Amino acid sequence: MFYSLGRNLLYPLSHALYRPTIEGKENIPREGGVIVASNHLSFIDSFAIPLASPRQVRFLAKEEYWHGPGLGGLLRKGFFSAVGMVPVNRHSASAAQESLDAALEVLRAGDAFGIYPEGTRSRDGRLYRGRTGVAWLALTAQVPIVPVGLIGTEDIQPVGARFPRLAKVTVRFGKPIRVEEYAGMPAGKARRQLTDRVMDAIAELSGQERVDAYNEVPGGAPPA
Repeated sequence: MFYSLGRNLLYPLSHALYRPTIEGKENIPREGGVIVASNHLSFIDSFAIPLASPRQVRFLAKEEYWHGPGLGGLLRKGFFSAVGMVPVNRHSASAAQESLDAALEVLRAGDAFGIYPEGTRSRDGRLYRGRTGVAWLALTAQVPIVPVGLIGTEDIQPVGARFPRLAKVTVRFGKPIRVEEYAGMPAGKARRQLTDRVMDAIAELSGQERVDAYNEVPGGAPPA
């Protein structure tokens, strides 16, 4: 109910303001578990993809968004619930595994789950090496991966900007990548090859320059 209400309010508003170009919506399976794997340029990406998708796409979000005080906290909780976010504790000792377990639960329920294989936003606009969590999820849940190329979302809310701006945005959904061909392959090799294939598809959709290194959060520590 919250998702339907939120989408009915946000979809016409966002499309009227930004008039996004959306390509390849037919590539998203209409039912069953599926991973939507995208490049990551802005905080706004986790809202741009669900609003462009023909079905609900759920992303992880830190659980603090559900526990803020006062009216602002209540509105924030309602908003994140309305767009289908999944709360996770990102400060626990097992945060990485807990995040994967939460994602796996979404996929096994037959829903679409959104993930950024780079792990964190690209601050320079280039596409970094993918982390293999996306492949672990797909191989464990036996679901396809739909690659996504986002273009222009960094101009809506650049790093450090407090409020969104008007900008031209393109969302491109690529053809699903199936996992069946990786059956019987050594697990580590399968995860690496599948992740690299996903990143190749994202690069083709987004047109970004590639970087043969992992992206890092500010301060130099790589994300889990």
